[in-house]
Amino acid sequence: MGRSAAFFDLDKTVIAKSSALAFGRPFYRDGLITRRDVVKSAYAQLMFRLGGTDEQTMARTRDYLATLCKGWPVEQVRQIVAETLHDLINPYVYAEAAALIEEHQAAGRDVVLVSASGEEMVRPIGELLGVTDVIATRMAVADGRYSGEVEFYAAGPRKVDAVGELALARGYDLADSYAYSDSYSDRPLLECVGHPSVVNPDRALRKLAVENSWPVLEFRHPIPLGRRLRERPAVPVAAAALGVGVGVAIGIAWYGRHRRTRAATPTA
Repeated sequence: MGRSAAFFDLDKTVIAKSSALAFGRPFYRDGLITRRDVVKSAYAQLMFRLGGTDEQTMARTRDYLATLCKGWPVEQVRQIVAETLHDLINPYVYAEAAALIEEHQAAGRDVVLVSASGEEMVRPIGELLGVTDVIATRMAVADGRYSGEVEFYAAGPRKVDAVGELALARGYDLADSYAYSDSYSDRPLLECVGHPSVVNPDRALRKLAVENSWPVLEFRHPIPLGRRLRERPAVPVAAAALGVGVGVAIGIAWYGRHRRTRAATPTA
């Protein structure tokens, strides 16, 4: 058997927001985007999440991203991300995700962040989490600026292509590897490993998880890094798992019993 790895989607899986949209305000402040761009970017993100597995949708999102970023100085983008990472991302990292990442690392598995967001954003977020391996969208650069071309768009089946290449280079056994995502658009990623889990899934992905008896996890505690280190025992990963496959229904039943028990318990 080869080595194993754990592949984590980023947005709404590891962090409680869109990594790309999180930097919209400083990009706007520094003149990289207009107010109209902010609205269009949010709409593009929504359309991708609703229908991201469709080739046409992915192509439109990719082309819009390329057009939006054309001419941006790469170093300016990196500087903005570095200066705002602590305020815009750190407070929104799910404690459950951070603990799960640490569990995989302690078990000797490589952890890889896999995101459609740009590598300039994803890699610093990975470093914040102690993760050095990332698969992310790469923009072409000419003379220090984005050229308007996309070298690699890390979305849908493209994620699986990159995961396969990395597995071949590192000797990962994908049948013994893990993947986590919240979006149905990541179905190919989840299906390419032996241990897929869904996190805060959208409706379509929740249905798919039930049909395939995949674990369904609910992450609910975004906590800044410093506080997370102080309070680590307070949010065990086991408490985040509401079920395995049909365990979605078990989780709902557990929650109902919990509410009824609390309601029935007399107050002092």
